[in-house]
Amino acid sequence: MQRIRQLLQSSLCGLALFGSSILHAQPLPHVSAGTVQRITDFPSKWVPKRHVDVWVPSGLPADQKYAVLYMHDGQMLFDSKVTWNQQEWQVDEVAQRLISEGKVQPFIVVGVFNGDTNRHAEYFPAKPFAALPKATQQQYYQLKRDPAHALFSQAIYSDNYLKFLVQELKPYIDQHFPVYTDRDHTFVMGSSMGGLISMYALSEYPQVFGGAACLSTHWPGIFNQENNPVPAQFFSYMRQHLPKANSRKLYFDYGDQTLDAWYPPLQQQADKVLTELGWQAPMWHSQFFKGAAHSEVDWAKRLDIPLTFLFGKPTGAP
Repeated sequence: MQRIRQLLQSSLCGLALFGSSILHAQPLPHVSAGTVQRITDFPSKWVPKRHVDVWVPSGLPADQKYAVLYMHDGQMLFDSKVTWNQQEWQVDEVAQRLISEGKVQPFIVVGVFNGDTNRHAEYFPAKPFAALPKATQQQYYQLKRDPAHALFSQAIYSDNYLKFLVQELKPYIDQHFPVYTDRDHTFVMGSSMGGLISMYALSEYPQVFGGAACLSTHWPGIFNQENNPVPAQFFSYMRQHLPKANSRKLYFDYGDQTLDAWYPPLQQQADKVLTELGWQAPMWHSQFFKGAAHSEVDWAKRLDIPLTFLFGKPTGAP
């Protein structure tokens, strides 16, 4: 038990640092494949301004049109030299390889920086939280992510974050980049809390997103497993709000080390919900990675699987 606590504490420290204000000054990432353009301090009436890094693959015709992948925690995607933990998703390398090999349709990646210390308030799905008893909500708003900082810097505003993505950022991308604008070419992906907000985005805006990939989804919502009613609220929300079974693409995965040690029984409950709703391959895929931890290194190792699932032809589970 002590060893598990130590591993979880390591992951929690990392998650806390996701919100460090040093990310405001993060340099433009260097990529080894394709190109990155930064939209600096993208303004919004719904959320605080933030950087957006847009990756475009290379080696394709000048008139090429692209599908679009919106990724959360955008500062962690491309270059380990500019991230807080010297880790990255290796999005440019993996995506370029899959595109060059013809395994997926060409796509760009829109890396949306997180809300700094607001990250938890930004990514926690609002409707499941609102379904909790008021006393429980107030109790959770008092939680700490470390001795000096609240877990929730303010009231949850994930609904506004999705409005920012759909009403402000997507129209900008559609106007300024050569992309397909329809649902079947628009996808969303994230890990941990980013997995939760990706599931939520697909459920709240099924007319906008054709699929979601949710890696190491943080079903506990908070950082306490005992007597935690949050996962049950997420599963109840899924029963009521997910798109019609197999009408979109939906991917989940999880490991069993560090913070991912919490996820196997919870993801199995989520999978049961999806099975009961009628989800099945090739439109739904859930995969366990034994020995995988809660880190960008581990997500990078398996990134080709969700990318192929979303952007490859739906011929079966990857």
